[in-house]
Amino acid sequence: MKKVRISVAVLFLCLMAVPFLSFARDVDPIVSTTWLEENLTHSKLVIVDVRKVEDYKAGHVPNAVNVFYGSWAIMKEGFRNELPANDDLFDVIGSAGIGTDSIVVVVGKVDGIPDRSDVTRVAWTLKYAGIPNVAILDGGFNKWIADKKAVSTDVVKPKARPFHGKVNENLFASKDYVSKNLGKAVIVDVREPDFFKGVKKLDFVTKTGRIAKAVNLPTSRAYNQEGTFKDKGELSKIASGVVGNDLAKEIITYCDTGKVCTAWSFLLTELMGYKDVKTYDGSTEEWTKDPQAPWEQ
Repeated sequence: MKKVRISVAVLFLCLMAVPFLSFARDVDPIVSTTWLEENLTHSKLVIVDVRKVEDYKAGHVPNAVNVFYGSWAIMKEGFRNELPANDDLFDVIGSAGIGTDSIVVVVGKVDGIPDRSDVTRVAWTLKYAGIPNVAILDGGFNKWIADKKAVSTDVVKPKARPFHGKVNENLFASKDYVSKNLGKAVIVDVREPDFFKGVKKLDFVTKTGRIAKAVNLPTSRAYNQEGTFKDKGELSKIASGVVGNDLAKEIITYCDTGKVCTAWSFLLTELMGYKDVKTYDGSTEEWTKDPQAPWEQ
């Protein structure tokens, strides 16, 4: 028995000495510029810059590959920000050098909510594609610059690899699914209060108001003024005040096109531990085109 105890202790010390074992398994969903700087050369790390090509070429995080946002969310059947077909999505992922074993950090701008949502939508899409280790750079490239980290202008050519993922359908909600689960799931409208209350709407949304029985959790509440995320404790307090503390309760988030709502979808699942959070991809753009879809103004 004494020898067994010694062997276990030695094994534990060996495991502790290999940083990759904990790195791959436990990468935080939100990483700092310091963390990213310290791990730039890690063999499993893939940094995905989702900004426009011209922005990327002007300067980016060293070793980052550029896969602009429009590759991840497309116009389909007249609706914005839709998921590509699985084969097309897998091609995008593989061409970026990403595998299911990769640790992916998504980087973008944080100038406004649309820019910040580009990042969360891509992170959500990678999770949907079956990649377990996905993180967002807190504060984006703006923070990287503000923190005076090294910047590269070298265009990185990723080493493409075949990607064979398994999509997580539990992250996705169709219009029919939302209709069938009104009154069962917590329907979360992440738009700003004036849009939720029916005071304002975007031009392509056919009417003011909200999906019936929805609650309001604006995406802007997740961020500090400079575009970093609020700390976990504050985010949990904000979210639980709207969706409750039951981590097993089904939640469906939506916005106008299925992009902005991914911030709370990602945070609720990856940071706060809610087990069943879906994103309604079509959101109000699709919902309001159906005169029979339950609606409140």
